[in-house]
Amino acid sequence: MDNADLGFTFRHAKNGRVVISHHGKLATTLRSDKAADFMLKMHDLDFGGQQQEIARITGNYRRGNERLAKQHPRNR
Repeated sequence: MDNADLGFTFRHAKNGRVVISHHGKLATTLRSDKAADFMLKMHDLDFGGQQQEIARITGNYRRGNERLAKQHPRNR
């Protein structure tokens, strides 16, 4: 698996909604203005940027450094 590939896919449906999946499972559905804004953003980004933006939108952006952050002095 490529570093930029976080496992997200999206599909723009005929009714204007955007269906976002993570490793084949439904993650979220965007409707109306959010869907339109999302499609505009996706048009301007490369694949890695799209994956990062989708991760932010779905809230799936944590990637293994949580344990390290938990032990940082400011978080004790």
